[in-house]
Order: sequence, then structure tokens, then C-alpha cells
Amino acid sequence: MSKPRIGVIISSTRDSRFADKPAQWLMDKVKDHPDLEFDLIDLRDQNLPFFNEAASNLWMPSSDPNAVAWQEKLAGFDGFVFVVAEYNRSITGALKNALDQAYKEWNRKPFSALAYGSMGGARALEHLRLIGIELQMVPLRNAVHIGAGDFFKVSPLGSDAPMSEIEGNLEGSLNAMLDELSWWAKTLQTARG
Repeated sequence: MSKPRIGVIISSTRDSRFADKPAQWLMDKVKDHPDLEFDLIDLRDQNLPFFNEAASNLWMPSSDPNAVAWQEKLAGFDGFVFVVAEYNRSITGALKNALDQAYKEWNRKPFSALAYGSMGGARALEHLRLIGIELQMVPLRNAVHIGAGDFFKVSPLGSDAPMSEIEGNLEGSLNAMLDELSWWAKTLQTARG
């Protein structure tokens, strides 16, 4: 079998988002991963309408061509890493909408996150894990959290330092996440046939 393909989904679409900085750091760290292939997916580029279908695509085909294109894109991946911004203790509205626009394409695929915010995006990731369970995904235990002093060191809300200044604090959790993601992605890729 080929290397499992992992979609790295940037979940914030705001003009002033911080997500690009940690997403680029992550993509630099995984570009030569021996077991997984990573592709960056920016929700800004997906042109997704607000969910307005008669039902989930589990029950009937979606009618909106942009939703169908999104579903086709997701179908080509074996797992996901979400770049999770915490907005008011949860995920972004754009990410919730993107999750709702598909169903079958999320099933039996592992996911983790690179989460950020003053609390490390922990509350948003908790919500994302609950949504993932309903979508029949496999939420992983390990994730990368950028919070507290590290967040304010690299965020424009603070010192706006380069990610290299905090990566020593993140590499242990990144390696644990990638090991777990690799195992689950390979296992579930084989099981899906």
C-alpha cells in the first residue's frame, strides 16, 4: 500500500488569523516524514456554503457542487491534522461547517490537531474530538498544544517571535502525535482496503 495521505486542515478563515504560522511550522516538520504524506488544506480556498442540504451525504447525495468537491477532496485522505484555533471555548464556525458538509469521507479515519490559544486550544480540541466521534472518526490522544507563554511568545498578540523559539517545547508532543497518527492511519488504511 502507498503511504497514508494526511490532510492538514487550517480551520480559521479570518484575515488576521495566526494559523498560517503554526501550519507552516508543522508542514516544514513533516515534509520528509518516512511513513506519511502531508497536504495542506486551507478552508479559505474551499468556497463552502453554509450547510443547506436536505440531509447529510450519508443519507442522500449533496446538491451543492462545492460541497461535492469538498467531499471528493476529503475522500482522498487517510487521516487528518486540524490546525485548531480556539474561539470562545470551541472550534471555528468555518471548521464546524466544513465538518458538516461531509460524512462518509470522514469515517474510519484518524485525526489529531495542532491547537493554539491561551489555553492551548484544549477546549476547542475537546469539542472537535466529540464531533469526530459522531463522524465515526478516530480521535487521537496525542496532539500539539501551543498555549500560555509559548502562544504569546509567537503570536502577534504578544512578541510575534518565530516558531523556532518554542519548538523545543513542542517537539515531544509532535513526535508522539506523529507516531500515533502513523500507526492508526496505516491500520485503518489496511482495514478500509
